[in-house]
Amino acid sequence: MGHEFPFVWFLAAFVAYTALLFFISWLTARKAGSNSFFSGDKKAPWPVVAYGMIGASISGVTFISVPGNVWVQNFFYMPLVLGFVGGYIVIAKILLPLYYRMNLTSIYTYLGERFGTRSHKTGTTVFMVSRLLGAAVRVFVVIVVFFAFMPKNFVDALSPIGVFTIITAVFLVLLYLYTYKGGVKTIIWTDVLQTTFMLLAVGLTIYYICRDMGWGFGQMFSVVSSTVNENAGAVGYGSTFTSWFDWDWSHGTNAIKQFISGIFVTIAMTGLDQAMMQKNLACKDIKAAQKNMYTTSIIIVVANFFFVLLGALLCVYAQSRGIEFGKTDELFPTIASQYLGVGVGIFFLIGLISASYPSAGAAMTALTTSFCVDYLGFNTRSDIDAAKKERIRKTVHAGVAFSFLVIIVVLQIVSSDAVVNLVYKLASYTYGPLLGMFFFGILSKKKVNDKAVPYIAVAAPVLCIIFNLVSKHFWGFDLGFTLLIVNGLLTYIGMWLFRKKNN
Repeated sequence: MGHEFPFVWFLAAFVAYTALLFFISWLTARKAGSNSFFSGDKKAPWPVVAYGMIGASISGVTFISVPGNVWVQNFFYMPLVLGFVGGYIVIAKILLPLYYRMNLTSIYTYLGERFGTRSHKTGTTVFMVSRLLGAAVRVFVVIVVFFAFMPKNFVDALSPIGVFTIITAVFLVLLYLYTYKGGVKTIIWTDVLQTTFMLLAVGLTIYYICRDMGWGFGQMFSVVSSTVNENAGAVGYGSTFTSWFDWDWSHGTNAIKQFISGIFVTIAMTGLDQAMMQKNLACKDIKAAQKNMYTTSIIIVVANFFFVLLGALLCVYAQSRGIEFGKTDELFPTIASQYLGVGVGIFFLIGLISASYPSAGAAMTALTTSFCVDYLGFNTRSDIDAAKKERIRKTVHAGVAFSFLVIIVVLQIVSSDAVVNLVYKLASYTYGPLLGMFFFGILSKKKVNDKAVPYIAVAAPVLCIIFNLVSKHFWGFDLGFTLLIVNGLLTYIGMWLFRKKNN
């Protein structure tokens, strides 16, 4: 039988973890300047960056959703993860050498030098819209979980939307303060703490489920493999070839589509994302950055395997105990907070915070960097002294935090899963133009009509959405994550059509 998680324990865990986070922030930001905020002074140790990137890659949405999705999709997520490895290799071999050769602070500066000012601004805008919407939805999902832990009498006294707004504001103020001075230098080191606690939460949950069920480690695999998952084809969880790979080509989870998509998702959402690349560009040289990429690719596969293994354990545990839950995203929070004791509940909350802080903090820092460097031209302007640049940077940083607040509160007011999913999908679609623009620049020597690029960047995602809707309606064929590839290809074709004949 489940029990209500004590609010006082939730509050104590949140305060203690945040205090530890701020202590690390203080240590890393004591002698930080503007270069520390934007580039980490180019002194970040690559093993630290590689380990910390796990926390940045696995958001609060992933932390909750991947285990829950096992209920209906078995281990179909893993081919996508295996594709990530190929994406990291492409980043290490093609993109990182380009970024280091050009000594970039913002990676979108490349588009300006390769094609022109409008291409530069278009790439920056696409990134900022993608990151702002995507990170806001990720934070929103986490705030919803925090909101569920609030005492009912407190919520009723102030009104649900009032309490939700307060929680969101506190969370964002904390994010702002701990990245306020150190920027990417602080994030690199706090990511280590957050990755550790996130993985610890997963490990402890697995351990306590096994202890509660009386299983040893070997028995755990045996029981999980033999338990029938009626929701995903009546096979054992992760037991057979068919529970790992979906071969139905019409499904969005088809293994081949997942694997290929995993490669391009990583290239677009890591290699072409300022928030992710900013940490890699903080390494001392290209060799260190490449070592970071190769190491991250291995760790990310292992970490995600434990997430789907945890998901299988949660499913088996729910079936054996008759635990009821609504959406699959509620599976992990429900069991961790109500059935495995206060200790697991605390580590679940800390793990959730650990999964949300890195992605949101990195997004806030990267958006500030991109706006200051790409829009305001911090790297090229000599008419603004260092002190004024610092004041402007802090104002922009606060503006980014406020933008998050507005989007998250609006999502709560709308209170529609369809709207939240739409915003999240739109954010992922907009990475396609970045994919097409960068690879047209890398694979082709042609120039383009710079004025046409903004229109191409808007047209490609719109055509993708229309194509996928028509495809599903008439042929029952879902592109799934391969929409990103089609999106990038359409952008590439558009730039080819508007290429300049004589360079």
